[in-house]
Amino acid sequence: MAIFDAFDGFLVMEALMLLTVFTGLVGLLLRRSLFLKVMGMDVMGTGVISFFVLVAARSGFRTPILDGTVAFPGGNDWADPIPQAVILTAVVIGLSIQALLLVAITRLASVDPSLDGGQLDQLGRD
Repeated sequence: MAIFDAFDGFLVMEALMLLTVFTGLVGLLLRRSLFLKVMGMDVMGTGVISFFVLVAARSGFRTPILDGTVAFPGGNDWADPIPQAVILTAVVIGLSIQALLLVAITRLASVDPSLDGGQLDQLGRD
């Protein structure tokens, strides 16, 4: 157990999230199917958003929403709301881009059901 005490929990989670980003990038670069490329892009986006959530949580985990009855307690355990708003915007944009790409891929599937990028390039040149 002493070896795990030396590691910071945030560093391990950061490494796992960066590994998720790298896995999505590898899938994006190595797969020929357009559908698998979109899925690789989605995995990569999920890793980036998770990384930003983790970075935003370093300052604290408590939501900074107070009503009039609660006095503002001291301490630095409040989460920063600005990165949370940016992350929410990134989730919405990523979802809309993925939906647009999947619609385009569905239209391309009527031309070539295999969705192989090389074959689609060849069809475009002919």
